[in-house]
Amino acid sequence: MTSQTIIIGGGISGITAAVELAEAGKQVVLIEKENYLGGNVSRFNNYFPKLCPPSCGLEINYRRIRSNPRISFYTGASVRSVYGTNGDYRVTIDLKPRLINNNCTSCGLCAEVCPEERPAKLGRTAGEKAAYINSGLAFPMKYVIDPEVCKREDCGKCLEVCDYDAIQLNASTAELEIQAGKIIVATGWILYDAANIEEYHYKEEPDVVTNQEFERMLAAATREGEKLTRPSDEKVPGRIAFIQCAGSRDVNHLPYCSAVCCSTSLKHALTLSEHYPESKSEIFYIDLRLAGRNENLLNRAESTEQITLTKGKVGRVKPAEDGKSLLLEVEDITGATRRQVSFDMVVLAMGLTPVPLAADLQVNEYGFYLPDQVSGLIPTATCKRPMDVSSSVKDATASALKAMQR
Repeated sequence: MTSQTIIIGGGISGITAAVELAEAGKQVVLIEKENYLGGNVSRFNNYFPKLCPPSCGLEINYRRIRSNPRISFYTGASVRSVYGTNGDYRVTIDLKPRLINNNCTSCGLCAEVCPEERPAKLGRTAGEKAAYINSGLAFPMKYVIDPEVCKREDCGKCLEVCDYDAIQLNASTAELEIQAGKIIVATGWILYDAANIEEYHYKEEPDVVTNQEFERMLAAATREGEKLTRPSDEKVPGRIAFIQCAGSRDVNHLPYCSAVCCSTSLKHALTLSEHYPESKSEIFYIDLRLAGRNENLLNRAESTEQITLTKGKVGRVKPAEDGKSLLLEVEDITGATRRQVSFDMVVLAMGLTPVPLAADLQVNEYGFYLPDQVSGLIPTATCKRPMDVSSSVKDATASALKAMQR
């Protein structure tokens, strides 16, 4: 039997559980499938209720990880299998090659000479090279090389400029088995696929984006000190529509409420009113569901001139006749009318779904992990149900306490 705890998932919930356990004297191994810790929050522009930047919650925890020898972590680590019983679990992981070792000083010369580009994807900056450093507040802040894009020795330009012996183009996937007494599952969330909602034409219209994409667009503009622009023509959008419950509370998609979508759209609209006062936002909702301090967002939005709140369901999004804007067909409940209104950009408030794990865990009818698993397996935060960052941190702390109990 070992007292070591494995935490699967290196987002803010997994990090919180790790530092709480380690500072209570426990050994912790943190496993993250991406090449960095921090998860979704590391790429946020800000988060509620205080509208803090990611550094507000993550930077101090990164320092706690760096200074605590009881915490070890693996990034780029995919869980292949979980087996065993309480007190004697075994987790097998695959470590994908980073192609750059810990000698990296983050000088960036490898990216400057790299001729290969990674394909476009959510969260990537345009033209991102095969040698790259993760955007956002990522840890460890070191370069990696995408093994699926890099031509390795057939190129080798990065080898020519690196003075620190950091490039390892011959690295390959490694397998590792880790033993632990307890496992905390903090795999987090992903968005429901917006392409499934055909009437919103997400795949066809570049200016129809998800709330997660819009968040990262705001974050990128903030980091670079540039203006927010829409994807189709890189012009600053003057009118932006936010469609609530896009795929949520819908028997054809996700029948449950995703808890954070209303607060997220209000936060986005308030951010726009502050940084782009010439812009106008309209939020179309079934009803607005906020609790606790997040209710302050609604109070602020209601008193902000640039924000309009419309109770009504958007039935369809389509190109306007001018070819430059998007036309929304809306059932306006308050106005007791149907109307069509054009916008420069549409943001879909997509629902949250749990990230699956290669383990035999019990789930509810929506795929979220049940809180009561076999002894020693402890799901936490958003893989159990949708919740905001504040609630996730509290739940992760509770999970750490549960892992310390026999």
